[in-house]
Amino acid sequence: MLVSDLLRRKGDFVATTPPDATVATLLDRLAEHRIGALVVSPDGNTVAGIVSERDVVRALRGAGAALLDAPVSEVMTADVVTTSPGEGLEGVMRLMTDRRIRHLPVVQGGRLVGIISIGDVVAGRIDELQSDRDHLVHYINSAG
Repeated sequence: MLVSDLLRRKGDFVATTPPDATVATLLDRLAEHRIGALVVSPDGNTVAGIVSERDVVRALRGAGAALLDAPVSEVMTADVVTTSPGEGLEGVMRLMTDRRIRHLPVVQGGRLVGIISIGDVVAGRIDELQSDRDHLVHYINSAG
């Protein structure tokens, strides 16, 4: 299964935020979409960073409530790991595990085309395993 298969199932909508938006606005968008991370993008097409609930929690410890008025660019991760639609799930699982990443923007030709979460990857892998199991059961039953 490929990343493109996951995107086909879940859709290609990506919630983004500009880097100059406030952290308070970021939190509103996370709650609105019921998600754990937003891609930081000045234009909705390019990836300037990624920011998660965890990033905000870590920054709150040092800045306190004043963080809510700070720009997203102060708490985002600028060195974003991305993947492509043609990447296989095994490679994505390894990348997400090795880099401890929960959200992975999908980029093709320099343009943001989707985002996948660790939950999407696990669900895709479960579907793959179920399909393999079904094929094996069918093969065993038809061989006898």
